[in-house]
Amino acid sequence: MTAEKTIPIINGKPEDVLDPEASSTSLVHSNDKKVHERGHWNNKVEFVLSVAGEIIGLGNVWRFPYLCYKNGGGAFLIPYVVFFICCGIPVFFLETALGQFTSEGGITCWRKVCPLFEGIGYATQVIEAHLNVYYIIILAWAIFYLFNCFTTELPWATCGHEWNTENCVEFQKLNISNCSQVSLQNATSPVMEFWERRVLAISDGIEHIGNLRWELALCLLAAWTICYFCIWKGTKSTGKFSLYAICSWSALLRLEPHCATFQMSTVKCLCSLETLHLPHLTVVYVTATFPYIMLMILLIRGVTLPGASEGIKFYLYPDLSRLSDPQVWVDAGTQIFFSYAICLGCLTALGSYNNYNNNCYRDCIMLCCLNSGTSFVAGFAIFSVLGFMAYEQGVPIAEVAESGPGLAFIAYPKAVTMMPLSPLWATLFFMMLIFLGLDSQFVCVESLVTAVVDMYPKIFRRGYRRELLILGLSIVSYFIGLIMLTEGGMYVFQLFDSYAASGMCLLFVAIFECVCIGWVYGSNRFYDNIEDMIGYKPLTLIKWCWMVLTPGICAGIFIFFLVKYKPLKYNNVYTYPDWGYGIGWMMALSSMICIPLWICIKLWKAEGTFIEKFRKLITPSSDLKMRGKLGGRSYIAAINDCDAKLKGDGTISAITEKETHF
Repeated sequence: MTAEKTIPIINGKPEDVLDPEASSTSLVHSNDKKVHERGHWNNKVEFVLSVAGEIIGLGNVWRFPYLCYKNGGGAFLIPYVVFFICCGIPVFFLETALGQFTSEGGITCWRKVCPLFEGIGYATQVIEAHLNVYYIIILAWAIFYLFNCFTTELPWATCGHEWNTENCVEFQKLNISNCSQVSLQNATSPVMEFWERRVLAISDGIEHIGNLRWELALCLLAAWTICYFCIWKGTKSTGKFSLYAICSWSALLRLEPHCATFQMSTVKCLCSLETLHLPHLTVVYVTATFPYIMLMILLIRGVTLPGASEGIKFYLYPDLSRLSDPQVWVDAGTQIFFSYAICLGCLTALGSYNNYNNNCYRDCIMLCCLNSGTSFVAGFAIFSVLGFMAYEQGVPIAEVAESGPGLAFIAYPKAVTMMPLSPLWATLFFMMLIFLGLDSQFVCVESLVTAVVDMYPKIFRRGYRRELLILGLSIVSYFIGLIMLTEGGMYVFQLFDSYAASGMCLLFVAIFECVCIGWVYGSNRFYDNIEDMIGYKPLTLIKWCWMVLTPGICAGIFIFFLVKYKPLKYNNVYTYPDWGYGIGWMMALSSMICIPLWICIKLWKAEGTFIEKFRKLITPSSDLKMRGKLGGRSYIAAINDCDAKLKGDGTISAITEKETHF
């Protein structure tokens, strides 16, 4: 990423424009007079790793494998691929290309394209704000588990601890001779009691919120501290963290001879990027790649365990009869939206830092394939271990398969207790979860900050105001998140997970995104914009997806959600009170209401007849222009003519558009 310049502003114009001969010392002014330019990625690798770190998260490990086995094994891949082509790639590409073309964050990009639909940006950022609060709670749990891995015997492997009850039974130690002497009717496993009684200390319901779990509060503080110092100064601070992390990583993998090379390259990078103010960059070299190392290690270990083949067979064996169930298709569609981080504003924010002529089309296709491929491979790592656990216990795999937190904090921890060197495998697993979650959290926070800074650049691109904005956001999110770390906090977490950032909200936003670009702004116009950036037009199918297929499919699934709605239950047992469901629906509507509400407000405030208002509000901003070959043919022709004449004497070099474009 190139360094951002700090330009003093005098009478609304940069000082170096007013006085080209000004010395470098003239740049030393008070921080309030410095406005930082909007930066960009230094190379494609930074962009690719940042997006990969955002979209490849916990859902790839704990949601896709479970949905695959639940919905017909290999047969589930059929609806998954359909939604991958018709919804995943088109919306993913739409948001990334929109950010690259406008060079704006998640709100101002829609303001420039179509002021009437600026509410789409606000909707995405409301969802993002909810995610910032509750997603990091999973990291707090993972950090707590990681601390408990540094023992000779994992605390959830045996009974006899102060948090265990008389019903605790170590099932793997039972045999036929003593099984008849033990009542298994009310028996619970030590891993379940560790999760519910030691970690959560869960109460009887959301009505009994209980006390704060201070150990978890400290873990959450650690997670937010890491997140803050990785993005607060952009590459300047992140690079230092990355240097430490890369060397630690090298030592962990016994690559000490390469550590000096890493140090030298990182130090050079820090020296050249000292004044940067951009998102998390260098740290993604570690956080985006380290989980793959861990995943491969766990995969190799998993497939060598007894019973692994049965687990993999259970994961992939196709049951084509399940394709007649509408729920299978709904699960495939919602998984695409969850996994690809679309309708959150993240992709728009990351794409906005691209060079104008970056081939975002090729990047998006590659990243989408990488994301789905990772989900597929993660299924082998997970179900090989679950097959081993079922083999050891002598039970069907269906009885040990879990999804979500149940897989990460119950099923997999239980499986590693049956392996030799169980603390090692538990440590690697929770480190993988932490890195997966951290990278997604970085981008979630950064995209929200980018949206706010782009709305008020004269305020937040001065001095340390951006850093203070991130600090304020982190502190507020931390204190709101504490309610999910109380004894009744798990019930609150489930409300956030099921309503605040539900598939229903994402589908609603996706419908309006496609309508805005496909019909209001115009798919042909946007294709011209894309051709201006990358030099050619993408596959025509994507344009038809924006106009017809994607909004139609999303609307169908959205209606199915409403028709088949069932009130949330915790563990399929606990029913929330009415006011609990009310809070959940308020969180869901807080994002969806932004779009129609903004349309009504803009139409009400605009002057003229309804038709005049409508035409004015669907007209793109006057400063939204193509900056490539299609947008400046006459200018480029003039440059080329001048170039041919000036190069004759060999003394003067013409400035081409490519050289002037950062």
